[in-house]
Amino acid sequence: MSRITGLRVRDIRFPTSREHDGSDAMNPDPDYSAAYVEVTTDALDGLTGSAFVFTIGRGNEVQEAAIAALRGHVVGRDAEALLADMGGTWRSMVHDSQLRWLGPEKGVMHMAIGAVVNALWDLKAKRAGLPLWALLASMSPEDLVDLVDFRYLTDAITPAEALELFRAAEPLRAERRRRLEQSGYPAYTTTPGWLGYDDDKLARLCREAVADGFTQIKLKVGGSVDEDVRRLRIARQVVGPDVRIAIDANQRWDVDEAVEWIDRLREFDIAWVEEPTSPDDVLGHAEIARRIAPVPVATGEHMANRVIAKQLIQADAMRVLQIDATRVAGVNENVAILLLAAKHGVRVCPHAGGVGLCEAVQHLSMFDAVALSGALEDRCIEFVDHLHEHFVTPVDVRGGRYWPPTAPGAGTEMLSDSLDAHTYPDGPVWAAASAADPVRDTIRVA
Repeated sequence: MSRITGLRVRDIRFPTSREHDGSDAMNPDPDYSAAYVEVTTDALDGLTGSAFVFTIGRGNEVQEAAIAALRGHVVGRDAEALLADMGGTWRSMVHDSQLRWLGPEKGVMHMAIGAVVNALWDLKAKRAGLPLWALLASMSPEDLVDLVDFRYLTDAITPAEALELFRAAEPLRAERRRRLEQSGYPAYTTTPGWLGYDDDKLARLCREAVADGFTQIKLKVGGSVDEDVRRLRIARQVVGPDVRIAIDANQRWDVDEAVEWIDRLREFDIAWVEEPTSPDDVLGHAEIARRIAPVPVATGEHMANRVIAKQLIQADAMRVLQIDATRVAGVNENVAILLLAAKHGVRVCPHAGGVGLCEAVQHLSMFDAVALSGALEDRCIEFVDHLHEHFVTPVDVRGGRYWPPTAPGAGTEMLSDSLDAHTYPDGPVWAAASAADPVRDTIRVA
């Protein structure tokens, strides 16, 4: 038997705003950041569990404090017991009545729970000697169903229906795994599309994306419709007619404005329109989707929980569901969302435009491809070519496809040197900048 001995949280930030990496109409100066958690035990194997919540700079310390508030739920506990019942472990945190009041089941506290849950999954996968996607895909249908909290979902999917979906996929797992390992998982890239890039950089990165085998790119929009027309024209001329171009408004528009703006951009054969309005406005998304059809609406990276996912599906508010590895409460809740999508035939193309998100979310898509929907056609995971070098097991993206990771764990462990260098505000990357720019530290939590 081993016990959880520690839950360490660190404020890790990368100065991506200096080159406008990650810039969009709503977030012009993001510093890609992670409230990073490490779970340690007294086991002789020395294995740790690592995970994070992705943010874009200021406020990362608030997320850090929320994760630290969960120490009492794990430190001192029997590690084997927690890992053997990940459904119960999830519920013990999400159903904590006092913590729940801070949401309920949304926002900073819910994402903090996701980080701790994901760190435990990382530890569980490392102990099993398996990458997370393979660990999940090896679990019995009954154990997978037990991971999910079906409260608030039974009008859209019941535990019995979920069990049927997993059981139907079980005989196909081996063949699906062979296909995944032989062919990889389709990817698209947002690397060319940040709003702060100049025209030459946009065109160069579009050419590189095509040369690298990507069949879809994504551009940020929403600053100026005339500028969007001009930038999309550059991109379309560079990539040609056969490469899909998606656009992402990052919640910029009201409903009527979204419809009018998208009408101006239809000539560029838009693959989808991402986050056209507030992520909480389910009916607004549904109205936009109805009025811009057949251009698909994609959304989900900012949805607070599985309940919003359910409503988006029930309202026919989007045709592309974009799960995020760190927005909801971890692997368990994303399994619930994948079940909703599988039952209702909704395409899932995850969001991964942030530090470590590519490394994390690939496991969820690959699990789904093997043990649930089995879908690869018309699916794709976002890829952004930033910051992978800071991870122990960075993604392997070649030929426009994600190749299944083989290293044990969830892919969320960062290199110790990178953590030390980018710890905010005292790491060497930030020490000089913090002194010169005091506003960066105005909401530091004691």
